[in-house]
Amino acid sequence: MSPSSQQSDEKTSSSINGDSDHSLGRRAEAQGAPPIKNYIFLTIFTCFCPAWPINIVALVFSLMSQSSYDAEDYEGAQRLGRKALHMGISSLIIGLLIITIFCIVHFTTDAI
Repeated sequence: MSPSSQQSDEKTSSSINGDSDHSLGRRAEAQGAPPIKNYIFLTIFTCFCPAWPINIVALVFSLMSQSSYDAEDYEGAQRLGRKALHMGISSLIIGLLIITIFCIVHFTTDAI
């Protein structure tokens, strides 16, 4: 018997017995799951800004992104994560504008 035929017989018997290593399938499976980007820390941080309806919606989108990722809906998780990012950034900008306007009005008006 040649060495190559001996190796093929060995592979066949191990696959029939079910004790072969399926690490290639695990690596492909692990590579299929992209890292999650739900921007939870940004949305929690924006909850301290005074634009409450918008930042609460951003937080909900972030949590929905996490639940979609857990359900292995990676495309939906990415879409919801982008929405959470956009809502979080807009909430941060609106909150900073509100704080700036409040400070300008507060410090420029004369107290009677």
